[in-house]
Amino acid sequence: MRRGPVPVVVFVLALGAAARGGGGGGSGPVTCGSVVKLLNVRHNVRLHSHDVRYGSGSGQQSVTGVSAADDGNSYWRVRGRTAAVCERGQPVRCGQAIRLTHLGTGRNLHSHHFVSPLSGNQEVSAFGEDGEGDYLDDWMVLCSGTYWARDSEVRFQHASTDVFLSVTGEQYGRPINGQKEVHGMASSSQNNYWKVMEGIFMQPGEVFKAEQHHTEL
Repeated sequence: MRRGPVPVVVFVLALGAAARGGGGGGSGPVTCGSVVKLLNVRHNVRLHSHDVRYGSGSGQQSVTGVSAADDGNSYWRVRGRTAAVCERGQPVRCGQAIRLTHLGTGRNLHSHHFVSPLSGNQEVSAFGEDGEGDYLDDWMVLCSGTYWARDSEVRFQHASTDVFLSVTGEQYGRPINGQKEVHGMASSSQNNYWKVMEGIFMQPGEVFKAEQHHTEL
């Protein structure tokens, strides 16, 4: 039996009973299985998607940035890279490749050699069905230290084409009026930095706890 994407309404209700980031993700590592909102630090918009397709380029589901903190279509599940298992609660290491699966539609954050509609950079889309797409869904988490920390600013570099997930301020008109273009940039800049905000965070597994205990000793 095929499982569809998790209804956003159900998730939002569950969120009320869980620890929220509020103004930020708090301390500790980001773990596989966590569901998070990601804020572009420079432009103050959250990574967003919806069942609206690009009218040019690939024609796949569009990915944008929105300013509303309470938007229900800005939740992404942290998963292992394509064809790899990342156990729930396993901390994500700096340099690790992951997938980000849009909670509302079940499609993965994706990029490829199409031109983005507004800035002319590389298109970023949402691709796949029920969380399964292809190798172009893989993004490396670039951060300092050992693990991706909830309170740190990180970059996401596309594993196949090397572009950085970015926002540079271009704004769409209808039917997604006011939303910002999200695209891939070839060079690193302040437009590339993201931070975890609201979400449900899976508790780290025993291996991480053992490593922390060893470090403290």
